[in-house]
Amino acid sequence: MFDDLLNTLKDLEKPKTISIPIIADENGYCDKECPSEECKFQFKVYAEDWKNLFKDEAVYCPFCRHKAISNSWWTTEQIENAKRQAIRYIEGKLSTALKRGAETFNRRQPKDSFISISLKVSGFRPEHYFVPITGKEAMELKIQCEKCNARYSVIGSAFFCPCCGYNSVERTFDDAIKKVEAKLDNLNLIRTALIKAGKKDDAELTCRSLIESGLTDCVVAFQRFLEEIYKKQNNVKQPPFNVFQRIEDGSKLWKDLLQEGYEDWLTQEEMNELKLLFQKRHLLAHCEGLVDQKYIDKSGDKAYQVGQRIVVKEKDVRTLAILVRKIVNKIKEKL
Repeated sequence: MFDDLLNTLKDLEKPKTISIPIIADENGYCDKECPSEECKFQFKVYAEDWKNLFKDEAVYCPFCRHKAISNSWWTTEQIENAKRQAIRYIEGKLSTALKRGAETFNRRQPKDSFISISLKVSGFRPEHYFVPITGKEAMELKIQCEKCNARYSVIGSAFFCPCCGYNSVERTFDDAIKKVEAKLDNLNLIRTALIKAGKKDDAELTCRSLIESGLTDCVVAFQRFLEEIYKKQNNVKQPPFNVFQRIEDGSKLWKDLLQEGYEDWLTQEEMNELKLLFQKRHLLAHCEGLVDQKYIDKSGDKAYQVGQRIVVKEKDVRTLAILVRKIVNKIKEKL
């Protein structure tokens, strides 16, 4: 009577692969997600590049550079969608087998019998046909790796190529400065939200921290970019540790290499501002922002006395972002 059901159960016990198509978004990019539980960063890769450029043995997360084989990068949404469709597929198979069994049983019942018995399958689910998983909306930041030419897109920022793992120092610098500017652009929004939540003290502390950390972020991005670019030049020695955090020493290295230094690319007023802001960042990083005599001597800042705490304003951070970007662009131009 229920031979169809038994045969279906036996068939379902056999290992099998169920394929569910995944459709790229309107720009031809497919969704991916870092398999690291600590990261789960979501991004997209150009579908044709995934097929032609990416290797099965290694794909890299653009955010944390976690490395895993190519079939590890399904998104959480894709996996959940596939599970739901697989369950519906199994339910449909079993439901169809039960219905056929009931129909067979009912056909075999004597029509002129005093007692009539029939079977009915309730909650019948028709067999499921797999529906392609569509791509999420396009991500705005589209990137093409300068080393392997793979195309990918992200929200926010990315540090590594998912195809070859290459870290672009230029992109990392640009992303760092954009992050600083994004913090400043959203200060009023953050302050207003915290004040509305009844957290005036938190609003002041948070916004001050975001502004002061902007100086450090600019200097660190500047140091790392110049160090990496400098080391790639021919016939140069390893630069001294953190040399590009020291204005005069860093400028001299470029002067020796390019016959031009910071003072050739910035006005005297800009040079003075650059030195002052670098010294303010040094105080924040090493002295909790408290002024010492060394700061006064090196910066020429007469607005403070020893023991005071420096004040960093939003315009200071924006100025530093402009100045370090100006130097970086000049060096890129010269090289």
